[in-house]
Amino acid sequence: MSVQGPQQVLELAKVSRTFGAGATAVAALREVDLSVAAGEFVAVMGPSGSGKSSLLALAGGLDKPTGGGVFVESTPLAGLGLNDLARLRRRAVGYVFQDFNLVPTLTAAENVSLPLELDGTPLKKARRQAADALRQVGIPELADRFLDQMSGGQQQRVAIARAIVGERRLILADEPTGALDSTTGHGVMEVLRARADAGAAVMLVTHEARHAAWADRVVFLRDGRIVDQASAMHDPTMLLTQAGF
Repeated sequence: MSVQGPQQVLELAKVSRTFGAGATAVAALREVDLSVAAGEFVAVMGPSGSGKSSLLALAGGLDKPTGGGVFVESTPLAGLGLNDLARLRRRAVGYVFQDFNLVPTLTAAENVSLPLELDGTPLKKARRQAADALRQVGIPELADRFLDQMSGGQQQRVAIARAIVGERRLILADEPTGALDSTTGHGVMEVLRARADAGAAVMLVTHEARHAAWADRVVFLRDGRIVDQASAMHDPTMLLTQAGF
């Protein structure tokens, strides 16, 4: 009897993304093949302009490839209408944006519970799950505060809590520790690592080797292509040097 490996939660097959056309066309990604399994934590590194953020946007269904296909739990995103795509993102995908993307007229707890409520989760249950997510990122006392009552670092942690709330099977994080001090950033990495250990697929874009060290695998991008992959059990700084970063 054969033994199956972990389920591939995210698959990118020959994915390309080109902006513009003709002589002004810019290729952000070029035929990228990448998968992330349930329980796996993958870090994506590379120089500025290498395609890291474009890769994450395609993985989360926030952008469409100009070539190839993106699959979340075997579902081709290209085959989904806008409503179905939005439903899949609410239920299965947690996304941490560089600019937070929070709603200023909502409290921290309301921001975190919003995707659950939009998906029909009863209010009390959604707020309980939001409170738990805020506790995981270390700011349970900020549940009733609005964004203008929080620092940038606190807002970043609210955004991370929103990404991990509920039963998210795919978590995508674009430089999630950028507004945080080193101690708080360490705590955020612990949360992401715990989510992967609990069975979620996690993909992190980072420029910091110390954060990549939390991952199971590090993927290096340059000029829109994957140029190297390695286990994060190695010294990420050494890996960066080997890959020419």
